[in-house]
Amino acid sequence: MPKPVSPQAAPTTSGRAGGSSRQILHLAVPAFGALIAEPLFLLADSAIVGHLGVAELAGVGLAATVLQTAVGLMVFLAYSTTPAVARLLGAGRRADALAVGRDGLWLALLLGAVLAAAGWLSGGALLSAMGAGGEVLGFAHEYLMVSMAGIPAMLLVLAAMGVLRGLQDTRTPLVVAGVGFAVNIVLNFALVYGLNLSVGGSALGTVLAQWGMAAIYLVIVLRAARAEKVSLRPDWAGIRTVSRVGSWLMIRTLSLRVAILATVMVVTAQGPLNLAAHQLAMTLFTFLAFALDALAIAAQALIGKELGAGNSSLVRALTRTMTRWGVGFGVVTGLLLWAASGGVGWIFTNDTGVHQALGAALLVMALGQPLAGYVFVLDGVLIGAGDARYLALAGLANLVVYLPLLFWIQGAALGDNPAALAWLWAAFSLGYMGARGVTLGLRARTGRWIRLGVPGGS
Repeated sequence: MPKPVSPQAAPTTSGRAGGSSRQILHLAVPAFGALIAEPLFLLADSAIVGHLGVAELAGVGLAATVLQTAVGLMVFLAYSTTPAVARLLGAGRRADALAVGRDGLWLALLLGAVLAAAGWLSGGALLSAMGAGGEVLGFAHEYLMVSMAGIPAMLLVLAAMGVLRGLQDTRTPLVVAGVGFAVNIVLNFALVYGLNLSVGGSALGTVLAQWGMAAIYLVIVLRAARAEKVSLRPDWAGIRTVSRVGSWLMIRTLSLRVAILATVMVVTAQGPLNLAAHQLAMTLFTFLAFALDALAIAAQALIGKELGAGNSSLVRALTRTMTRWGVGFGVVTGLLLWAASGGVGWIFTNDTGVHQALGAALLVMALGQPLAGYVFVLDGVLIGAGDARYLALAGLANLVVYLPLLFWIQGAALGDNPAALAWLWAAFSLGYMGARGVTLGLRARTGRWIRLGVPGGS
């Protein structure tokens, strides 16, 4: 075990458990705004495109799933950088922390270029393999091809946010996200309705907004690195280290994306009405997930910092507090979903069939929100502790529970109706999330994930 760093060498925000709530709020409240930027982009796209027609909405939903999967697999750029930077900051090694951030940015740029090229070459075949056809396939392909140009920017944003979170700064990402969302809305309206560019215009507006956000983040992080006399040139050894650290987190994220993709494949077979409603339901779930995940981001930053400072008692106090808050926030979001289930569909489309299916899905989703809050917080705690190997293996175990539920629903051939979508969401928000809750809860009850100090350092 690495030698703990003394608290005197790395003072914490608060050495007392009583200050944990203030620390959490200091990071979680601004993180909420920054985290919901991407789902807000998708909500805006859905609202703007939804009034073009059901086929357009279904196509964007399918393409957005592929896009979110590709980018989601790279979320380790933020999730591995945040705790690594935070640990070094807690140990009083700010320059080393910024060097890790620089390596993460270079890795993000390289992976973004590779993913964009792969998407342009194989995106059409992938959409067809997912079961899309006709107009839905055409709109999905158009949206996906334009969106590929934004992938490098999206990964740069992930890595830069990870650096700032590790530095205990969640306010800057809030400002950048707010500006990006406002620009995205204006561009999408102008391109879709002003220039009649249909779903391609919606994708282009989002791409331009994402590159603008990436540029702002690069200026902020690179200025901080230069202030600490950290070279901006790529350190290939450091990049390889970031890659190795993120490999387990990629497996963990891959298991999540397999679950989401498998769900989309089942709902695609049900029909375009359920697919369109599912796209809206999943967008709302993602929005609320990021809201709940604000606590998880606070957990990653605070747990990493306090472990780097060698403060195990505060680590445990923060974990208990954030877990309680996660469940409580889940109750609140569940009540909001229940209240909105009957009328929120009108925001996105005039199709009454989609409204009915969406309402059924949201009622089921509402029941699972307290569980979701519990899961997201504990996930953040273990990521902040660097317990990536366990998270990866637990993710594979959760798939073993969830996939048979999906196979049963597909085999039941329930049709393109609200009841079928409700069963699908019961499997996801109660079955799959329940499995995640068990595996995370069991781990959190042990102390094996609490490893003090900076790995590889004194």
